[in-house]
Amino acid sequence: MKETILRGVGVFALAVLGGLLGAALFSVTGLADRQTEAYLLDNPELLPKMAQELQDRDMERRLKDAGDEWRKPFPGAVLGNPEGSRTLYEFSDYNCGYCRMSSAHVEELVAKDPDLRVVIKEWPIFEGSDVPARMALAAAKQGKFAAFHHALFDEEPADEAAIERAAKAAGLDMERATKDAQGQDVTMELMRNNVLAQELGFSGTPAWITGDRILHGAQGVEALSDAIKETSDKR
Repeated sequence: MKETILRGVGVFALAVLGGLLGAALFSVTGLADRQTEAYLLDNPELLPKMAQELQDRDMERRLKDAGDEWRKPFPGAVLGNPEGSRTLYEFSDYNCGYCRMSSAHVEELVAKDPDLRVVIKEWPIFEGSDVPARMALAAAKQGKFAAFHHALFDEEPADEAAIERAAKAAGLDMERATKDAQGQDVTMELMRNNVLAQELGFSGTPAWITGDRILHGAQGVEALSDAIKETSDKR
């Protein structure tokens, strides 16, 4: 009987001690939370950095979940050095004004870096943009993607007449290109790019990927160059 009482007292004592420790821990945690809140209020400039860090981590997770199959370009749909060790992916639309502006930025990057490969992911989001996107991939099948791509971005808008002029400037075999533009491989490429863009949370064009970093909208030469260098240095 005496042993039973002692055991009961011991259990009660442990419970009380556990409660006291829990309360103390909660108090310390609460104090730490209040101190953290006060620190952030005193240093509000940290909040955008924290938000950016959270966004970057989310993007890295989404890229990881997407796997690596998407990194393989549609055959021929590449600017710069096809074998380059540094790669920039651009999701682009020929009727996007910011994409047109960014085209000059990409040209400058390619001219400055002979080891840069720019993989174009055709993502037609504007009405009617699927037509020039299909023709661009058809041009890629003839090894004339870059010529057509640049010629079409010199036009505005990318309508039927502009496509014909760009195709002529690039020297396309139009009979073959017209047929290839409706090919299953072209259709599947556009579908894959659209699904990937949605999975990654893209809201418009242009959108960029280099390494595990995602950039939204027109960036300019310097920002794109810095992003490419940063991701290349991490390898």
